[in-house]
Amino acid sequence: MNLSRRTLLLAGAAAALTPALPGPATAAGRDLQPYASYWYPDSLPSGTPGTGITWRSLKAWNAAADTDLAFNAASVPLAARFTPTPANTTARAGQARIQSLVSFGPTSSNPSQGAATADYYALTHWAYLDELVFWGGSSGEGLILAPNAPIVDAAHRHGVPVLGNVFLPPVAYGGQLQWTRDLVQKDATGHYPLAAQLVAVAAAYGFDGWFVNAETSGGNTALATDMLGFLRELKALGEAEGQRVTWYDSMTVSGSVSWQGALNTQNRPFFEAADTMFVDFRWSQSGLASSATTAQQLGRSPYELWAGVDVEANGTSKSVNWDAFVPTTRSHVVSVGFYRPEWTRNHLPANRTPGDFHAADDKFWTGASLDPSKPDTSAGWRAPALWAADRSTVGSLPFATVFNTGHGLKWYEDGEAGSDAAWNHLGLQDRLPSRRWVVRTTGQRPAVSFDFAAAWRGGSSLLVDGALDAPTTLDLYATRLPLGVDTVVELTHRTDAGSASVELAVATAEPSGAGAAPPYTYFPVSPSGDGWGTSTVRLSGLSGTVYALGVRLTASGGPVRWRLGALAVRDAVANPANPDAPTDLRVTDADGGSLRFAWQGAPGDVRHYELYRTLPDGTRRFLGGTCQTAFHVGGLTPEQGEAAAGFELRAVGELFTVSTAATTTHTW
Repeated sequence: MNLSRRTLLLAGAAAALTPALPGPATAAGRDLQPYASYWYPDSLPSGTPGTGITWRSLKAWNAAADTDLAFNAASVPLAARFTPTPANTTARAGQARIQSLVSFGPTSSNPSQGAATADYYALTHWAYLDELVFWGGSSGEGLILAPNAPIVDAAHRHGVPVLGNVFLPPVAYGGQLQWTRDLVQKDATGHYPLAAQLVAVAAAYGFDGWFVNAETSGGNTALATDMLGFLRELKALGEAEGQRVTWYDSMTVSGSVSWQGALNTQNRPFFEAADTMFVDFRWSQSGLASSATTAQQLGRSPYELWAGVDVEANGTSKSVNWDAFVPTTRSHVVSVGFYRPEWTRNHLPANRTPGDFHAADDKFWTGASLDPSKPDTSAGWRAPALWAADRSTVGSLPFATVFNTGHGLKWYEDGEAGSDAAWNHLGLQDRLPSRRWVVRTTGQRPAVSFDFAAAWRGGSSLLVDGALDAPTTLDLYATRLPLGVDTVVELTHRTDAGSASVELAVATAEPSGAGAAPPYTYFPVSPSGDGWGTSTVRLSGLSGTVYALGVRLTASGGPVRWRLGALAVRDAVANPANPDAPTDLRVTDADGGSLRFAWQGAPGDVRHYELYRTLPDGTRRFLGGTCQTAFHVGGLTPEQGEAAAGFELRAVGELFTVSTAATTTHTW
């Protein structure tokens, strides 16, 4: 890999990627903020770590002694996904897949459970991804990174596995060959203890395997042989835990680092030992074609090769030979590995808003048309929606969403701000529409977006804004939801400007073919009244399976601004039960206004937990939410005359029903 791409991470400037994150402790107190974990394989650098950096040995790690494990362990299982009929005639199922290598934050001082800023790479186009790599690592901080729990929880909710990163840096950026030797060391029985440790970490932290990138030069054939044995053992041990391994095209069978840009005799044994391989950016069209042939000769799918596309610097302006891997007139050749697609956030000015980010991110994944049913085929950027079939995890009841993207300028509850503080926490992200945005109208196309100026719950709502000079249908979800005689759909919505009738669109069959509209049946939705209102629609006359959900808006005249704040599909035989309450809420450690909380999780299906502070005037303030059973809050101060602070914790169910509160106090 070109060394210039490493500059931010390896030069220690990666902290600039995530502004306003909590900093390290000062002399005034201890740092109770938990951070994402990172390690060296075994031996540590000489000298003293920089401010905010903790040097750790993976070989010495064990779960019982990991004091931050409760904050870092993901809790959402990897959801099953299905592939609906493609939204256009060019997207192909079963061919090229997409891997993303994303740096969500710096290696060190990267908070475990979100932070008090909305400025975050809140990835939402999971429907096109097959693998997410938690990219990072540096010679001065640590080389082995475990992904933050919120990222894993959001990815798993959408059926996307997440890999931790093992990065052995180039010598030019501080890489030491000893670290490679440490990684592949053998014990007295001939086994590789660090392979077992990596599998144990992924199992304890709840993610799905490892991306292994050995780029430290100076090795020999013996070291390559050890690396190959290590990879084989890592894969074998990981398979028993449902984990996977991706190898980066770097070290060769001679032990030297020589990026091939192809699958060939120099790296083939490593590919055979792994599940997939990221092909370095030096690829050519002929090289990828021969790589695909070689993979097939090995009895492997060519789509287990990710052809690297570096978008860190130029994003959608990147010049790419798309025909080398996703040609339009013949079968795809290999899969695609996007390196640093968080460009969609990072290239924006410092005063960027969440709306600015999502607009740029939508163009990256969907294309300039912003409609995957009408993809832009003229631009140089061949957006994934043009060639990759989207997937969905909306396959069982109950299903609900509040269109929460996992960050916001405020936190809303029942349409009112429960906190005016900006925030991010991807674990709170909903299952979001996979096709953004398919709009069917003979008139002007309205603007459709996630909007952060108002929400029913969380940080965002879905906003439709435009002339609506003809009836307009918006596809929302591709589903596989079983229909019963008592199935209902609930919509919480409001009209901010203009007037429009609203209908629920329900399809109980697949479209007639790729690019065709779902065969919708339309049901009237009662007006929301003044402000937010919830309407319940009975699906009378329908049976079988719901394959698609949408809404149709018909304006009464003039432009319309309409919001959808929540959507739920459930069995209406009985009102949805509230989840059981969590128990044993307690403060486990405190230093001034920095508090660590823990509790016993509620039994049954719990989506997440929400923590509040109860104030002397009887009101409460939202402090944060998490899918874990531990949470940290910083910056608290006593209210006037307050001897002890009160806290409440509630469990939230899949239908966003809320439990009674567990309570505790903390004496100042």
